[in-house]
Amino acid sequence: MPSLSLKTDLPRELGLQYAVGIVVGTVIGSGIFLVPNLVARNLSSPLLILAMWVFAGVLSLFGALAYAELGAMMPATGGSYVYLRAAYGPLLAFLCGWTFFFAALSSAVGWLAIAFANYLGYLVPLSPGRGKAVALALIAGIAFLNYRRTTAGAAVQNTCAFLKVAGLAVLIFGAFFLARPAPPSHAGVPFGISHLDIAMIACLLSYDGWTALSSVAGEVRQPHRNLTLGSVIGLGIVMVVYVLANAAYLRVLSVAEIAATDRVGALAAERILGPAGGVLVTVTILFSIAGSVNGWIMTAPRIYFAQARDGLFFRRLGEVHPRYGTPAVSIALFSAWSAILALTGTYESLASCAMFATWIFYGLTAAGVMILRRRLPDRPRPYKMPGYPVTLVLFIAVAAAFVIGTCIATPGPALAGTGLIATGIPVFFLWNRALKS
Repeated sequence: MPSLSLKTDLPRELGLQYAVGIVVGTVIGSGIFLVPNLVARNLSSPLLILAMWVFAGVLSLFGALAYAELGAMMPATGGSYVYLRAAYGPLLAFLCGWTFFFAALSSAVGWLAIAFANYLGYLVPLSPGRGKAVALALIAGIAFLNYRRTTAGAAVQNTCAFLKVAGLAVLIFGAFFLARPAPPSHAGVPFGISHLDIAMIACLLSYDGWTALSSVAGEVRQPHRNLTLGSVIGLGIVMVVYVLANAAYLRVLSVAEIAATDRVGALAAERILGPAGGVLVTVTILFSIAGSVNGWIMTAPRIYFAQARDGLFFRRLGEVHPRYGTPAVSIALFSAWSAILALTGTYESLASCAMFATWIFYGLTAAGVMILRRRLPDRPRPYKMPGYPVTLVLFIAVAAAFVIGTCIATPGPALAGTGLIATGIPVFFLWNRALKS
């Protein structure tokens, strides 16, 4: 591996097209093929189901717009870490990076890599050992591309985004123009606030990934423009695809059928295209998962790169490759840790507590918009989120509801997530002491 140097910063190579691709490619994973089952089990009305997907998309957009304001004001690589540091100081920022590295984002990559191998097993029989090998190969291959060149990772992201949207477009077109509509039926789900909560959380998790673009803000050209447009256009595409995909499911399947199967996308595709439909959905899911893995491996290491530049992580993670212009060591370490989680299966125990912790930081980061507007009123803001403060407060309220709801419904993961964050506190003070000595 060639030597590294601190002499150069990460180049701004990513234009609007890449920004949109990062959002679309990271957000659209396997959720749109699986989550409609959980939503239909809690909402029996097709209109209410579609409205929930729109509502969750709008809420996610509010969060993305808050991040876009912060990114336009501070167009530096590091995303949530940079914004939390400015709003609350280094401790909370460090705890965010700590949690994202050891659990949240690394476990997401581990889970996605294993899911990729499982879906590939539908096309090519794989033993458990070979499935693990496929997962590791996926992580290693994507890490290598992003290690060598940021634009190579961005090109993969755009390709995967196009292919996954194209696959879903075929399914949507077939549902409305080739298939017979399903007879109307009622799933018989009693309507209640708890059912709304479960459905909303499920939809919000399917939109997760909208924060990824902020992590590469320091590498986006014209960040004051492209961070905002990339978020709006990217999430706009995702919302349209998600709503149309669910409309397609509801046209060829009854709500009861959707609620009864955990392979909604595959069942709908088979109903539309026959056996070939199952293959189409499987291939689309493979591209969807690969794009999500690439999105996280491309963006997440920038958080630890920023931490290292502040002396709050291993210094080598803050180095820029002199030839490739990438945070090479940070990419390598994050990918290696994600591969370990995939290989050992520990991502499963981390996933639920990590999601709880992640939404704590989402809410706190968004609240940073309000804090910094008051603390730094004269700081140039090339972009301000529209509808402020209503849109901001609404997103913060939803993030708080997500966290509180998790504490009530699943106190175990909530306690584990709190413990995970807390373990970083003594580490921060030890690291800070070492930095000052």
